[in-house]
Amino acid sequence: MKLASLRGPGRDGTLVVVRRDGAAYAPAGAAFPTLQAALDDWERAEPALRRLADALDRGAAPASPLVPEQLAAPLPRAYEWIDGSAYLHHIVLVRRARGAEPPETLTTDPLVYQGGSGVLLGPTDDIVLRDEAWGLDFEAEVCVVLGDTPQGTTRDEAHRHIRLVLLANDVTLRNLVPSELAKGFGFFCSKPATAFSPFAITPDELGDAFRDGRVHLRLRSTYNGALVGDPEAGPEMHFSFFDLIAHITRTRGFTAGTLLGSGTVSNQDPARGVSCLAERRMLEILAYGAATTPFMKPGDTIMIEMLDPSGRSLFGRIAQRVVAG
Repeated sequence: MKLASLRGPGRDGTLVVVRRDGAAYAPAGAAFPTLQAALDDWERAEPALRRLADALDRGAAPASPLVPEQLAAPLPRAYEWIDGSAYLHHIVLVRRARGAEPPETLTTDPLVYQGGSGVLLGPTDDIVLRDEAWGLDFEAEVCVVLGDTPQGTTRDEAHRHIRLVLLANDVTLRNLVPSELAKGFGFFCSKPATAFSPFAITPDELGDAFRDGRVHLRLRSTYNGALVGDPEAGPEMHFSFFDLIAHITRTRGFTAGTLLGSGTVSNQDPARGVSCLAERRMLEILAYGAATTPFMKPGDTIMIEMLDPSGRSLFGRIAQRVVAG
């Protein structure tokens, strides 16, 4: 099942069910006007929404053409946005880029931070850059949406609380990171609004590709019209979503509508490219002694999507342009 949110009329958008091919939709209806409303009442909402999805796919329900520019993020605002860093290759490279060592607990204790969730970008929203010196970078990620998830959820229980899967562009201002982390209090200004894919899908849409708490498909990043990365999202995700859920619930529970990210998808194989510019710059430094790829500037574009084995875009496409603030 694919779900999306049309912009308006309120801040939380209007929930729609999307046909499997991503080309048409039908409103979810008054009972579940927003995705958050559906997540709050998932036991009742899920079967009703699945019935509508089935009718759409059979051509048995009225449908409207889907225009990506009319979509907000599936959750235009969320109670919480928590991002992990589950790909160790990414951690090692970006730490080296800023002259920092990986943590001693690299392989045993997940890294997470809590980002802003009151303003989340839709899949075609511009990235507004007020100062090029801040070092704008994209980060292609896989995310899940949680239902109510209690404190003390174990790794083996975690699958029960994943409602939906989607993609994200977790935008980072790289040149603001070192001074913020030097304060010992974490990311803040270096993490502007995150953008999300057009569609959030139920895990069963992924079939066998969703296993072990990981999505075993390639995540494609196309920067200024050129494919710069298509790493495998599954095998090198050291901490699975099940691990991340067990970690974040160690001391508190989370409400339905919480977003949880994988961190930048990264592979050791250089043929798989990169999911952010910071990795490319670090590889240039290692190979040539200096980074030659600049960070993003006004006019640049980034597209992020994931295809199934038949070439179908599962989540739709994040397609953003950088504009001057």
